[in-house]
Amino acid sequence: MNLIMKNIFIFSIAIFFGIVLFSCGGNKKKEEAKTTIADSLSPEIAAINAKIKADPKNPDLFNERAKLLTAKLKLDEALADMRTAMDIDSSKAAYFLTLSNIYFAMGKLSNCKNSIEKAMKLDPKNTDAYLQYAQVNLFFKDYKTAMENINKALEIDKINAKAYFMKGLTYEGAGDTVKAVSCFKTTVDQDPQYYYAYIQLGILYSMRKDPIAIDYFNDAIKQNPKSIDAIYGLGMYYQENEKYNEAIAEYDSIIHIDPKYKFAHYNLGYIHLVYLKVYSQAVKHFSNAIACDPNYAEAYYNRGYSFELMGDVQNAKTDYNKALELRHNYQKPIDGLNRIDKLIKVK
Repeated sequence: MNLIMKNIFIFSIAIFFGIVLFSCGGNKKKEEAKTTIADSLSPEIAAINAKIKADPKNPDLFNERAKLLTAKLKLDEALADMRTAMDIDSSKAAYFLTLSNIYFAMGKLSNCKNSIEKAMKLDPKNTDAYLQYAQVNLFFKDYKTAMENINKALEIDKINAKAYFMKGLTYEGAGDTVKAVSCFKTTVDQDPQYYYAYIQLGILYSMRKDPIAIDYFNDAIKQNPKSIDAIYGLGMYYQENEKYNEAIAEYDSIIHIDPKYKFAHYNLGYIHLVYLKVYSQAVKHFSNAIACDPNYAEAYYNRGYSFELMGDVQNAKTDYNKALELRHNYQKPIDGLNRIDKLIKVK
């Protein structure tokens, strides 16, 4: 798996873990704080705030608001809501599962597992509990235990797209891409709107240089037209299969969605440097990547190399030194400086 595609794979796992992150425990806050929390964050939160004000003893409302707050990384507020929900009712397995997610996010993995186990005791047929346990196993690359928990969930519910998606991630992590593809296909058969399964299928077929990857990335884009991950994956497929105009179009689309997405700028620079050999354009794109991230060592190196190929030795030397400042012992700029020194001595 190349580095770019590996990063997308890791991203999908991270999203899968991070979709909900809540907690509970401690003393309740004042009622006023509970019912007026985060009004300005979104219309959805404002709507739940109104419901909580009308029904302040309904734990499901606090649980729902915690999910929304967590999606916005307002974890302290989400924690307070889950404290309240659990103070009202601590008998629901679903609450212990949200609790386990906040512990996972906090790195309190023992508490995370304990909460999942409590959920399992409350509801032994709760498939989400087994899948959540499998997520923790997958995070630690314990693929055998992850698969055992996923299969337990499938024994309870054979039609479970999430379980097959996780099974695919487990096979993929373990290196069995054939079985991973099969599981991701089952996922989208059961749920044709399962965005992340399309992303994974696009990645796996891209690794094979199979043009069906284009279809899967486009399926993901249909689910989310502004999906930078899907568009980027498509751009990488085109780039690695020498379809440079198509790749450029995809990266331009990303920049239109998010002008600060440094990897799109970088890849545009790389295409112009390595494949098209239009060095002035490469300099422009690498400069844009550096504007997005002033600590982007690779962009400094490649801009320096573009300058070197243009005969602009001074700017090349400046960029090579900057790349080395950002990443000590970075061999490529060291080699570049050596080339420049030899060139100067010859002259």
